[in-house]
Amino acid sequence: MPKEIFEVVRERFHLSDRTQYIVQGHWPKDAVMEAYLDQHKLKVSVKENENVSALERFKDPEKMQGIQITATVQIPENLEGYHKLVIYEKFPDKKHVWFSITAGELDKKRDKPQVYFEEESAEQGTVRIRGWAIAPKPVTVRIFDADKKPVAAEIQRTDRVDVNQLFEEAQDPGKTGFFSEITNVSGKCLYVVFYAGEKKTVHVVPLRKADILAKKLDKYVEKGIRYWKSQGAAALAEKVVTKVKNVRQGPPSYQKWIRHHLPDRNELEKQKKTSFGYRPKLSFVVPLYKTPEKYLRRLTESFQEQTYSNWELCFSDGSGAQSPLTELLKELTAKDNRIKYVSHEEPLQISENTNSAIEIATGDFIAFADHDDELTPNALFECVKAINEKPQTLVIYTDEDKMSMDGHKFFQPHFKPDYNPDLLCTVNYICHLFVVSRKVIEKVGGLRSEFDGAQDYDFVLRCVEAVKDEEICHIPKILYHWRCHEDSTAENPESKLYAFEAGRRAVQAHYERTGIHAEVFKGEYLGLYRTKFIRDHDPLISIIIPNKDHIDDLKRCMESIEQKSTYKNYEYIIVENNSTDSATFEYYKKLEAENPKVHMVYWDGVFNYSAINNYGASFAKGEYLLLLNNDTEIINPDCLEELLGYCMRKDVGAVGARLYYEDDTIQHAGVVIGFGGIAGHCFVQQKRGTTGYCHRIICAQDYSAVTAACMMVKKSAFDAVGGLSEELAVAFNDIDFCMKLRKAGYLIVYNPYAELYHYESKSRGLEDTPEKVARFNKEIATFEKKWPEILKNGDPYYNPNLTLKSQDFSLKRI
Repeated sequence: MPKEIFEVVRERFHLSDRTQYIVQGHWPKDAVMEAYLDQHKLKVSVKENENVSALERFKDPEKMQGIQITATVQIPENLEGYHKLVIYEKFPDKKHVWFSITAGELDKKRDKPQVYFEEESAEQGTVRIRGWAIAPKPVTVRIFDADKKPVAAEIQRTDRVDVNQLFEEAQDPGKTGFFSEITNVSGKCLYVVFYAGEKKTVHVVPLRKADILAKKLDKYVEKGIRYWKSQGAAALAEKVVTKVKNVRQGPPSYQKWIRHHLPDRNELEKQKKTSFGYRPKLSFVVPLYKTPEKYLRRLTESFQEQTYSNWELCFSDGSGAQSPLTELLKELTAKDNRIKYVSHEEPLQISENTNSAIEIATGDFIAFADHDDELTPNALFECVKAINEKPQTLVIYTDEDKMSMDGHKFFQPHFKPDYNPDLLCTVNYICHLFVVSRKVIEKVGGLRSEFDGAQDYDFVLRCVEAVKDEEICHIPKILYHWRCHEDSTAENPESKLYAFEAGRRAVQAHYERTGIHAEVFKGEYLGLYRTKFIRDHDPLISIIIPNKDHIDDLKRCMESIEQKSTYKNYEYIIVENNSTDSATFEYYKKLEAENPKVHMVYWDGVFNYSAINNYGASFAKGEYLLLLNNDTEIINPDCLEELLGYCMRKDVGAVGARLYYEDDTIQHAGVVIGFGGIAGHCFVQQKRGTTGYCHRIICAQDYSAVTAACMMVKKSAFDAVGGLSEELAVAFNDIDFCMKLRKAGYLIVYNPYAELYHYESKSRGLEDTPEKVARFNKEIATFEKKWPEILKNGDPYYNPNLTLKSQDFSLKRI
């Protein structure tokens, strides 16, 4: 068996004391640490980290002889004349190098902003960077091209609780996270510069393929040498083979994927010959403003290439008098009687320009396109097919991707869920392609100029308000290519900041129309929005915590609520479940004596998670129940308020939280039915600070289920569906419960702003006996029997083009 790897995972200088060099990592339990700067022995202090990574539990116990430590090494003020710092693991009979760094490298790090990149990618002219930066003074970030000229880029700054915890000495770290997406990038490299006062740290992002590859290779070589030294050549060879195999089994590139999924010539010919029972006319309305001729021609051609022919293209030229488009529009309309246009003497803003196009439309359905985008040749066919299959359809939206300026490359596909009202209030995920019945427009009216910049967002929200959920159809196919250029809001957010404020107002107006008391704020990134619901009272929350021994877990869980929570109207229902340690019962007595909010109840049956929670709920006095594992710890003070805000809405049955392992990786960010064959958590083990596919980790949204490790539910809804199903004693009971709530007409909401640590169900054992395996298999069969439709047809909140083989929302394997 390979020996355990003892290595440094993080090193840095103390923010306010330049003589303290801090090193963290995995350390052999029986070793003594010695540090030398050349021949000079340095003072070292070592402390064991309180939280050990949850991921370590999955390692072989024989390899778990080490500990996680933080070491502080006292470094001289002046490093001139020194060559190298070396830290040793010292045993009675031997000494190994644990870590080393040159004095020059140390000096470069000192006093400068400390920076960590979690994501760095450069492909097809688009650069994405994400990470964090911290210093004694506020850090500002700027980006320069290879010629040291500033690059116009929106750099989003975010709060990073994990970074703040890491740098305990930081007094007021502010927003330490950063994210930026820069398009139409060219040249040799970009320089990302982090400034803190007069000090700066420079990070180079290579853009040329050879340089990118060389940088990756350097990292792999460094990792490989470290692994070889600790594990040996055979283990390294085995790891390389595994890595190569995983790469082959990984998701395909989107360029390759889209080639396999766009209809071929034979399919397009077949579509042209298809005869529909109902052939509605689709009117596409397109506002124009001095559109470049080549893009307008290409848009028009993409309509003429459609396999469904009953369409009209309605242009409104808002360029004003002396429009450069007049002759081209005359030419296009003369050649095809399905094309029409209206021109104007005065320049028009986007809403009135679009409304003018709607006025000349005669179709049964109205659809929207931007003047420089393109449709796939099957776009209209798929829309009409959906209308024929589901005649009640009044609103349609489809998946989309982005297209390079020359139209040859497709990237950043947006594979969307079926109608998801809470995601729509977080971001305009519907966007393109959007098709709506004329009846709906006659009811809600056209676009409103007071929301210009987000006029489409406001319009979409008004349309979905006017129809039933079952009248909204999502077609999970890429039918729209969004051409990217520097003036596009999506690609250069700084150019249209007013649009994001208009978007906030659009969501606020939606809540006001629907009678929901809420305040809308801008989210962590431009184009995302955060809702805080306004309560008219503070209802009692009954916090139900099952417990079997493990009083340290229970104490930490309750103390986090007592000490951090800003919401105070709650009671605890502690469900004692067959504890054996006498100290546990002494602790219970102490709890009840000292805290009037605590109510102890005693379950003396066999372990059955569903029955235990149902039993606890029977004692609850609150309007709302919070099902909570004893091995959780709330992070943010408004955690309960965040859960309650959504749960108090009439249409919501249950609300889940964002949970982290103690190593700050995602443990839960919603549940998708189908992951792992039955159901699984989204974005598992992704690092804190990353936002996931299309920012889904940080978006409030609806899912089919959330975990009961932390789940708030209406008591009335809990009772209406009969609580948790007791035939599911251990597995899938929370998923089944959410499915029952959804069947009863409730939404299940994931709220990323309720954050907790979850210390991974320490009190429940593995499925490691024949009896447990048999029970687990029986519960799988029970779940499959109860919910065959969603397992067969797929989770409506997860796109069928994404894989079920991993939980990262990557593309389905070809």
